Amino acid sequence: MAVQATYPVYQESGLPWVPEVPQGWNVLRNGRLFAHRVQTGFPELPILEVSLRTGVRVRDMENLKRKQVMSQKEKYKRAAKGDIAYNMMRMWQGALGPAPVDGLVSPAYVVVKPFEEANSAYYSYLFRTDAYMREVNKFSRGIVADRNRLYWDEFKQMPSLVPPRSEQDQIVTYLRAQDAQIARFIKAKRDLIGLLDEQKQTIIEGAVTQGLDSATKKRDSDIDWIPRIPAHWETCKLKHIAMFNPSRSESAALRLSDESVSFLPMECITTDGKLQNVESRKVTEVWEGYTYFRRNDVVMAKITPCFENGKGGLLDALPTDIGFGTTEFIVLRAARRIRPAFLAKLLSLKTFRVLGADAMTGAAGQQRVPLDFVKNFRIALPSLNEQDEILSALQTATAGQDAAIERIRSEIALVREYRDRQIADVVTGQVDVRGWVPGPDDVVAEEDLVALVGDEEIDTDGEEDDGDD
Repeated sequence: MAVQATYPVYQESGLPWVPEVPQGWNVLRNGRLFAHRVQTGFPELPILEVSLRTGVRVRDMENLKRKQVMSQKEKYKRAAKGDIAYNMMRMWQGALGPAPVDGLVSPAYVVVKPFEEANSAYYSYLFRTDAYMREVNKFSRGIVADRNRLYWDEFKQMPSLVPPRSEQDQIVTYLRAQDAQIARFIKAKRDLIGLLDEQKQTIIEGAVTQGLDSATKKRDSDIDWIPRIPAHWETCKLKHIAMFNPSRSESAALRLSDESVSFLPMECITTDGKLQNVESRKVTEVWEGYTYFRRNDVVMAKITPCFENGKGGLLDALPTDIGFGTTEFIVLRAARRIRPAFLAKLLSLKTFRVLGADAMTGAAGQQRVPLDFVKNFRIALPSLNEQDEILSALQTATAGQDAAIERIRSEIALVREYRDRQIADVVTGQVDVRGWVPGPDDVVAEEDLVALVGDEEIDTDGEEDDGDD
């Protein structure tokens, strides 16, 4: 049966973010729908992590690059199956979800137990809508805006929509079926991007390690990952041709100014070095506690999985002369012997990322590539003129792949926008799905839903101050 566009009768809700709801729906404070669960001392339970798109899931301890024993598990909070767990600092971004099994979450999470009239999956969809996350910001509190926290006492005061329980269940069934179809589409598109990226990597690695002329005389490099290099190239470590994490003191004159500068959370830079949705913040708000950089510096993510995915690149398009960003960046500033763009190409190589991942250290789910590994990574370096020739040739050689990847990413972005709009319409009663009946393509496989998670996503347990030391 087709989905009816709207409910037959609506009523005023009293809420500015959804003025009208279907007749028969109620509005209650969250304290009437959920109880606060604070239980510790269950170290035998599995660790749960959160995805900003798909909610809470069991952390895959077997496939981590390095197995780590998590300390102080007795301090972690128990989330029973069906409870909603949310990150106090990042609920405004959708860092929440229902626990799929009994498990443990970070001490920085709030765990709430649904009462009988609340389907936690429905409320996870509702809580991740843009309108509701704006309400979360209003109820959160903290010293500075980007460190606001939504505590239980504020969460329980927030009003939420309450459809009849049977409608909540139907909404969840419908949205999960739509999610599965969208996830299959996204997975196919991401697989295609992967193939195009492999083609690019082959072209780039060949050019920056062997040059453009295959007939050039070669010599032994004494570098494990590049056995042979052009005979006239030199070899060196990255620390010999780049400055690491430049001091912000060079821009001290701006410290107390009213100027705005670029701000880059991890999600603002793609896996191929492009900037997107760059934020603007006052210098005084970001001077302390964030990573500093200048235009034409090169940044690279150091935390898993962002490092392995190649998050980072040349900041030649930074909107302001200086900027700040996530503390999970390492910043490199090219010296005179290397072009910034050539340095960025070297850091994008798959070989560099594989070797860096093997060298990672840190607690489970929070491994980072050591700074010493990056500083001491050995490379082969052509002259500046030859670097320019290689960069120019690569721009032409990879133009087709770049255009195709950009087009596919736009398609994925559009379908995700459609999904967000669809969820918002359905969970607020602007679209009636009561008569919907699943068809043969509406099969939900949990592994399919993984494709809804972006390649760039990290679980929010990696955030500062979350207690996961």
